[in-house]
This record gives sequence, C-alpha cells and structure tokens, in this order.
Amino acid sequence: MNNKPLCQYESPDGHQCQEIDMGSGYCFWHDSKFDKSGLELTQKLERYAKRGGLLQGLELKRANLEGLNLVKFDHHEGYDLSYSNFYRANLQGAHLFNNTIKHASLMKADLRDANLHCCKLENTNLLGMKLDKTRIDNLYLGDKLLQEKQAHEALKQQDLDEANDLFLQSEEIYRLLRKGAEQQGLFEMAGKYTYSELRMRHAQYPKFSKRRLVSSFVDMLCGYGEKPENVIRFSLGMIIACAICYFLFGINYNDGLIQFSSQASWSDNLSTLLNCIYFSVVTFTTLGYGDITPTGITRLVATVEAFTGSFSLALFVVVFVKRMTR
Repeated sequence: MNNKPLCQYESPDGHQCQEIDMGSGYCFWHDSKFDKSGLELTQKLERYAKRGGLLQGLELKRANLEGLNLVKFDHHEGYDLSYSNFYRANLQGAHLFNNTIKHASLMKADLRDANLHCCKLENTNLLGMKLDKTRIDNLYLGDKLLQEKQAHEALKQQDLDEANDLFLQSEEIYRLLRKGAEQQGLFEMAGKYTYSELRMRHAQYPKFSKRRLVSSFVDMLCGYGEKPENVIRFSLGMIIACAICYFLFGINYNDGLIQFSSQASWSDNLSTLLNCIYFSVVTFTTLGYGDITPTGITRLVATVEAFTGSFSLALFVVVFVKRMTR
C-alpha cells in the first residue's frame, strides 16, 4: 500500500493531480518553485501525457521542450494544457495540434516551426511569442485577448494608464499573429488580425482627440480597409439621409417643386419620396441624368453627396479588390 502523500494541485475546474508529492506539497510538474530552466523534458513530458498524467497547471517556465509531440491521434479532443505556465519555454518544432491551452501563459515562448493548428488559446497570455514559420491556422482566441479584457476592466476602474498599457500589449499580440498569418499565406486571417491591431491602437488615443475621431471615421467607413461591407452600409446610409433632405426641402421635377406636404395624400408623398430616393442614387453615383435638379439648400446637399459618392465608390473598389485578391 502506497502511503506517500499526493500532489496538492487541483485545477480550477476540479481535476486533482495523482502524482507523488516531492516534499513541497506538489509534484515535479506542478511545483512552481522547482527551477526547470533548460531542463530537457520533451520525452519525459510525452511519457507523462501518455500514461494519463494531469496536464493542466503545468509549471514549465524556461523548460526545453523542443520537438515536443503532444498530439492525440484518432481523438476528437486533444490534450488539455489549460492553466499551464510556458513562460520563455523552448517549444521549437512542437506538435500541439488541437490542444486546449486556455487560461495559460505562452508569454515569450519560442514556438518557431511549431504546429498550433486548431489550438484553443482563450484567455491565454500570448505576449512576446516567437511565431516564425509557426502553423497558426484555425486558432481559437475567444472574443477578446486576455489583455484586451483586462484593459476594458481597467477602463471601468478609470485606470487609464493601466488600460493603455494593456491595449498596447494587445496591439503587439495582434501584430505578431498578423505577421505569422501573412508568413503562412493565411491572408484572410491576417486581415482579421490587422483590423484588431488597429482597433487596439485606436483604443489608446485620448477621447475626443483628432486622431481618435479620424480613426473612428475610417473604421466606420471601411473597417481600416478590411471591410468592404462597411463602405456599402455607409453608402446606403448616405443615400437615404440625402433622400430625406431632398424630400423635406424640395427638388425640381417637371418644372415644379416636389417635397413633403402635410396637405398631400400619403400616395402623393410616397411618390415624392421615391423620386427623392431615385435622385439621391443618381447623384451619389454621379450619373446626373438631368430630369431632376436640386434647388436652394438641396444644391449644397447634392454637392456633398456627389463628392462623397465618387470617393466612396472608388474606396469600395480598392477595399473589395484588396479583399478578393488575397
């Protein structure tokens, strides 16, 4: 009968380690005070995983895990490495396909030539990772990065310095992921990370500053060049808004002024509104058939709409071509 005490580690989701206590209250794998810097632990960790050892909460700061192979073949779910600490660990060439590494730390880990395909990295610290030639397709990061969530919490506490620092870290992480995606030829993913990177930069600008207002406008207009659908939404909004102005202030049609009138029937007002929408469309697209013309204040509205329309159509072509040629 083995009366040796067991490791005291228990993961936040209730998994208890069954390894022998080394004397510190924890086993070799879960003892954060045991210095594993440079230790060759690749084969040892692979054997530990295969015999069913608890992989959650591993303390492997600075450990040498080069070439580590933790892939569960013929299994829908991979290994669960959640809550583990891989700070500055050497994971070059590691095969971690489909593994779960949530609520963990990969801060400054060396993941060059590694395989992170389909890994789940929700709420994991990814700051400073090395991703040269790393396979990162189908990564799941959750809705927001760990630092991004912490930044929003800091904003709620009105700690602007802490929030800006965390937004800066988030920007750096998205930049690393974007460069990694570009290197792998994952241009759609790169576009997604580019947008997130610029959103984090936007969050660092002071409220109501010129840079923040310009950034907000560019985001609304085209999603920093990554969202052609934003250009379409903006264009439709502009067309409808100008059509309402024409409807209220009047435009010339068949040698007469047409505009909203409380005295007219609803069918007449509807016909007027449809004509205003038609005029707004041809003005926005700069077709200018000449059958309807603006008058008074609507001349200014038409001028602004025509200028905005020519700019928006050109922008849509640029953003759409950029998106489709990736």
